[in-house]
Amino acid sequence: MSASRRLVVGALTYLALIAVAWCALTPILWSISASLKPDGELLDAAPLPSRPQWSNYREAFEVIPLGRMLLNTVLYAACVTAGQVFFCSLAGYAFARLRFPGREALFLGYLATLMVPLTVTVIPQFLLMRAFGWMDTPWSMIVPGMFGSAFGTYLMRQFFQTLPMELEEAATLDGCTPWQIYWRVLLPHTKPAVMVLAVLTWITVWNDFLWPLIMIQRNSYATATLGLIRLQGQYTTNWPLLMAAATVILLPLLVIYAIAQRAFIRGIALSGLGGR
Repeated sequence: MSASRRLVVGALTYLALIAVAWCALTPILWSISASLKPDGELLDAAPLPSRPQWSNYREAFEVIPLGRMLLNTVLYAACVTAGQVFFCSLAGYAFARLRFPGREALFLGYLATLMVPLTVTVIPQFLLMRAFGWMDTPWSMIVPGMFGSAFGTYLMRQFFQTLPMELEEAATLDGCTPWQIYWRVLLPHTKPAVMVLAVLTWITVWNDFLWPLIMIQRNSYATATLGLIRLQGQYTTNWPLLMAAATVILLPLLVIYAIAQRAFIRGIALSGLGGR
């Protein structure tokens, strides 16, 4: 390929990336701008507010207990993420390294659950939470999601299969049990996949709306996404206030992804989910 052709291809690639980035960033930038505008300027064509209303952020915390809702969401996301990482890595190790009858059939059946829509499982889970007496409690937000998932198990299994068998053989010769091989030998090598699973699980729990809407009524246990709904009035809505709350809820996700970006991309590539 000639130098001029490479230059044209490179320029077109960067233009396409800029266009995609602009489409992704425009809603975020608009919400930040709208959060600083008075209610009367919300639909103005000007991209920036004439006089930034920083008081919108203070009022968002005053109208609803947004700080408590954010802490609740952090607690739920942390517990579910820790459970997902532990149980998915344990199941992924079993499916990748242990030999037992029906392993492949069981794994395929587990993967088949990915095709079951969320709405199909909502009613059975709701009935279980009501039978346990966990309605409108933190347990209903933590327990159903912390015992692993088909996607997380598949992700960890794929990564465990990339590790050399020599690690396990050497540990076996040293007298390690399967648990010791998993915990002390193989799991420390799966940090990229663990980071991918942790970030994806955290984002999923943080953005979840349907399950908290069904389970939680009291503001003391509500999540941040429920707070956005409770900022909407029956007849009118203070949209700058709503955009301020949405911006506050979005910022932690941006910080988490910025910190974990390199490990996240590396984990996607090494686990085989990057399209190779």
